[in-house]
Amino acid sequence: MNWSNINITNGTSLSGQCHRDTRIVHIVFPILYTVIFLTGVILNSLAIKAFFHIPSSSTFIVYLKNTLVSDFIMTLMLPLKILTDSGLGPWQLKAFVCRFSAVIFYETMYVSIVLLGLTAFDRFLKIVRPFGKFWVQNITAAQILSGLVWLFFFVLSLPNMILSNNEATPMSVKKCASLKNHLGLKWHAAVNYICQFIFWTVLILMIIFYAIITKKVYKSYIKTQKKDRKNKQRTSGKVFIIVVVFFICFAPYHFSRVPYTLTQTSNKMDCKVQNLLFIAKESTLWIATTNICMDPLIYIILCRSFVEKAFCVKMKKFSNTIRENQTILLDTRISV
Repeated sequence: MNWSNINITNGTSLSGQCHRDTRIVHIVFPILYTVIFLTGVILNSLAIKAFFHIPSSSTFIVYLKNTLVSDFIMTLMLPLKILTDSGLGPWQLKAFVCRFSAVIFYETMYVSIVLLGLTAFDRFLKIVRPFGKFWVQNITAAQILSGLVWLFFFVLSLPNMILSNNEATPMSVKKCASLKNHLGLKWHAAVNYICQFIFWTVLILMIIFYAIITKKVYKSYIKTQKKDRKNKQRTSGKVFIIVVVFFICFAPYHFSRVPYTLTQTSNKMDCKVQNLLFIAKESTLWIATTNICMDPLIYIILCRSFVEKAFCVKMKKFSNTIRENQTILLDTRISV
């Protein structure tokens, strides 16, 4: 789980090692990450201010607050990446990024992935069982689940820090994998496959949840033949913002992650292929990072309390609305 080197090199050295031509990453991506960082700081600071005044009165709010914490920590890791990628930081900073901040960055990214999955599951239960009360719909259960998610990824990530104990030198920090010992490389590969499994499991479950939600919403639309049916359809469709943000931000990165990991743990891959996979990984990683700016869209679209606190406005209340994070209630008693 490490960011790659930032040095501008070409071809293959006399020692047979493959050096990466990272001129595009060295120049373009620091600018792009700076834009994401500044936007993320503004949006997430606004979100923190709003959620500070919103009580954790529902499982939905619990998951959103934990997602916000994860996004904010990820945002704070970006300046270190920007400095090392742009070549403005010393090689000692690169060593710190490889060993610690990059690991934290990836840890929080996967925390966000699982929390978005739990948020989608929460919306799913609100729709298919609006009057049912499973244990996972309890606020305390949501807090425990969120805590377990944080604990799991901390335990998973800690060895990536500990096992990056090879001596750091100006040359070794050019590639973060060089700082890992033999066991560290094995753990690094294993963790990436575990995270891949987690991502695709969450995505498949999301697809199942939203297929059922779509069926429910469609049935409700067919049954409801009133003048306000367009408003109801539009409001019920807002819940799909979760899966849209999830897929756009994280799917491309996970398509490129596995083959790139193979280049880090194996010396048998062609150098040109390694460089192409490196560029693909960096590009899709930037897309994944935009999640810190996309998540506030979920807060705005699905949480009325957030909009009221963040923008100091009162949302118009329709006769068929319900409180907190639930929006319009359809004739099938679907609340999204």
